[in-house]
Amino acid sequence: MVSGSQSSAARKTGLTALPHVWPSSVAQVEERGEWDPSVVAMTDASKARILVVDDEQMLLDMVSDALGFAGYEVVVAADGLTALSMVLNRRPDLVILDVNMPEPDGFQVARSLRSTDPDLPILFLTARSDIEDLRTGFEAGADDYLTKPFRLEELRLRLEALLRRSGGVRRPSTQLSCSDLELDDSKHRVTRGDEEIHLSPVEYRLLHYLLTNVGSVVSRTQILEAVWGYEYGDSVIETAISQLRKKVDRGRPELIHTVRGFGYSLRPPKP
Repeated sequence: MVSGSQSSAARKTGLTALPHVWPSSVAQVEERGEWDPSVVAMTDASKARILVVDDEQMLLDMVSDALGFAGYEVVVAADGLTALSMVLNRRPDLVILDVNMPEPDGFQVARSLRSTDPDLPILFLTARSDIEDLRTGFEAGADDYLTKPFRLEELRLRLEALLRRSGGVRRPSTQLSCSDLELDDSKHRVTRGDEEIHLSPVEYRLLHYLLTNVGSVVSRTQILEAVWGYEYGDSVIETAISQLRKKVDRGRPELIHTVRGFGYSLRPPKP
C-alpha cells in the first residue's frame, strides 16, 4: 500500500497513486521490496528523452522520478523560459507541460514550441476541464491533455501512444546554415566564415529561429512567440535584431533583411 504521507503528497500534486501498476515515486517501489513486471514492461519508447515542465516542485519531482524509473531519459524545467532554452539546446522527444505557470504559461510555451518544431509531441497537465480551456490548449499546439488528478499509469500510456504516433525517438540535425553562416546546436557555436560569433542567449534563440526559416518571412508575432514565449512588444524585437545584425552582418554581405509591413527574413545574399 501507499503510505499516508505519499497519499497526502499525491493529493497536493494532483497525482492519483495506483498501487501495483506504476509507482508514484521510486521510494514506493523500494518500500515494496519488489519489482512489478507491469512497472518495467516498457516499449522502445522508454529510450525517449522527456522534458517535464512544472513550477510545482513536488509534482515535478514525483513525475520525473517515476519516468526515470520506467526507463525514460528525463530533464526538468520549473518555468517556461527555462523550458524554451532547454528545447533549443537539445530537442526532447516529448514535452509534458503544465498549463498553470507564471508567464509564459503553458499555452504560451506551447505556441512558441510549435512555431519552431511542428512535430514535437506536447502533452498538457492541467487542473482545468472547461471546454474553452481545452480548446485553447489544443489550438496552442497540444497533442494530448491530462486533467489533474491523474494516475501515473495513464500518463505512461499516453506518453507511449504519443511517441508511437510521432515515430518515437528522433535526433534531428544540429547543423543550421545560410551561406557562410553556420550554427552548430550540439556545440552551441556560431560562425561566419572562419570567425566565431559570440551571442547572448536571446540573440542565439533569435538566430536559431531565423535559420530554421531560411528564405521565409517571419512576422514579429511569430518571433515573439518563438524567442520570448510571450509578448514584450515590437521594441524588444527591433533591439534584438539590431544587435544580431551588428554581430552577423557588419562588414559582410547582408543576410538579415527587414520586410516592411511583414517582418524579417534571413536569406543568402544575391549573387
